[in-house]
Amino acid sequence: MPVYTVHAPSPGGSDLRATDKFVFVRDGFHFWAMLFGPFWLAWNRLWLALIGWIVFLAAFDAALHSLGLSRGSIFFANCIVALLMGFEASSLRRWTFSRGNWRQLDVVVADDEDTAERRFFERWSQKQRGIVNDQWAVDRGGPPPTRNVPGQQFSSPPPLPAGGIIGLFPEPGGSR
Repeated sequence: MPVYTVHAPSPGGSDLRATDKFVFVRDGFHFWAMLFGPFWLAWNRLWLALIGWIVFLAAFDAALHSLGLSRGSIFFANCIVALLMGFEASSLRRWTFSRGNWRQLDVVVADDEDTAERRFFERWSQKQRGIVNDQWAVDRGGPPPTRNVPGQQFSSPPPLPAGGIIGLFPEPGGSR
């Protein structure tokens, strides 16, 4: 299932009137970015990434040409770079938003963008009204606690499965 990140402009990003400015960025491979890289970058207004793409591709092609590679090899290398563009297109969009003082509000898993919008706004409206739904809660903190008090030993050994040890050794600490 596709994963979408939700971005909003920082000033007024949590205001209900600014919801039309929220942007949903799908994570994953973008076929049109691979096929028409510079045009896709221009269409999505990723100007700095477009300039970087043009400069990189010109330098890359010049370097390959100066090495004396054949046109077929240079074409193959450009196809690999285009494939990389398809994989990294959503990361370039997120990077551009983070540079432009946008903030990431949430991560939504949905089949398509319409479902992602619906799920996000349902969760967001509940949050705005003060209703907390644990089903949608996302813990973005550190790793789960492993001890009752940091710095102390574990309170008890981890529980064993009902049938004993799973794996090659029949008992804990047995010979290998």
